[in-house]
Amino acid sequence: MPDTSDRPKYKRVLLKLSGEALGFQDRKLGISLDETKAIAVQLARVAARGVQLAVVIGGGNLLRGAQFSAGDERIKPATADYMGMLATVMNGLALQDTLEAMGVETRLQSAVRMETVAEPYIRRRAIRHLEKGRIVILAGGTGNPFVTTDTAAALRGTELQADVLLKATKVDGVYNADPVKNQYAEKFEKLTFDQVIQKQLGVMDIGAFEMCRLAKLPILVFNYKQDGAIEKAVAGLPIGTIVSG
Repeated sequence: MPDTSDRPKYKRVLLKLSGEALGFQDRKLGISLDETKAIAVQLARVAARGVQLAVVIGGGNLLRGAQFSAGDERIKPATADYMGMLATVMNGLALQDTLEAMGVETRLQSAVRMETVAEPYIRRRAIRHLEKGRIVILAGGTGNPFVTTDTAAALRGTELQADVLLKATKVDGVYNADPVKNQYAEKFEKLTFDQVIQKQLGVMDIGAFEMCRLAKLPILVFNYKQDGAIEKAVAGLPIGTIVSG
């Protein structure tokens, strides 16, 4: 576990969590309460240290719009993407209730309006929640089809003036090749935005990456499955790969 005696490096962070982070280990569709609690425990510890935490959540453990891209397109691509947005709201509800059962004040905001279950996303309201120490879960992507939740994370991180975008993945950083397929793949500890472009490295989708580059929003890519990984990332301890200006 990270040393919690030091002050966190970042005051306000945007954490991008894939839907798989709340899913089952065997990849079957659904929400694992055990995995959700494991994530919530770390988020609670981060918030307890005074870090302002916003979380963009994916929905891939429930549904991916891309799964309808093949076939006769009885479900149109835009409709499929909206279905994926609704999946992120379901994940957001599960994470919110898990956090609140632990006594952590949480607000769920959705870019797709559904006031009976979530607040509409309003930038100034989200910032106010953060300033009051509440964890803000941001669901519904950007509210628009044909863009990824990576783009939503880059957009919200820029809007909310986060100090860093934490991209939680199953890989412990950025490599020059796929470490699963190539045992000699080299991991980078630090990269500049220009180096990522020059080396053609896959940090996140190009639209999201370009948004972070223009906003000078650092990106930290790390493996959330490592013990205390989210806490270590927020504390600024050596973990993953940092991409900055």
